[in-house]
Amino acid sequence: MTTTEVMAEQSARNPATLNQQLFRFIAVGAFSAIVDFGTTAGTHFLLDWSDGVSKAVGFILGTLTAYFINRRWTFQAEKSFRRFAVTMLTYLLTFAVQWGLYKLTIPWLNTTGLPPLGVRIVSFIIAQGTATVINFAIQRFLIFRR
Repeated sequence: MTTTEVMAEQSARNPATLNQQLFRFIAVGAFSAIVDFGTTAGTHFLLDWSDGVSKAVGFILGTLTAYFINRRWTFQAEKSFRRFAVTMLTYLLTFAVQWGLYKLTIPWLNTTGLPPLGVRIVSFIIAQGTATVINFAIQRFLIFRR
């Protein structure tokens, strides 16, 4: 039996508690947010892409990172095309919320005197925080429920 198979078998026998899942979800979310924001800021400031396109690309890369880590580590779920498809639909919903909040808050934050990077950091935090709450609830109670 490989190490991965042993870990999967142990995880199946000892599923994570709600508190463990929440902690792991937040840790994975923080890592995925770094991927998302790094891509978003990098493509906007270094490649001069629009805020909307940059956010979309960042979200896609951050989302895929989060899904694959959460599936195995946070929720200890086996591979499933159906689960992947439902999760991607959920991410589409949270993308709409996140992208919309990101785009709506930038003009408002531009009036605060923050520098352009500061505006995007605060906008990202508002959008990401809202989407994270929605995403955890859907994944925990609908997609990866036991």
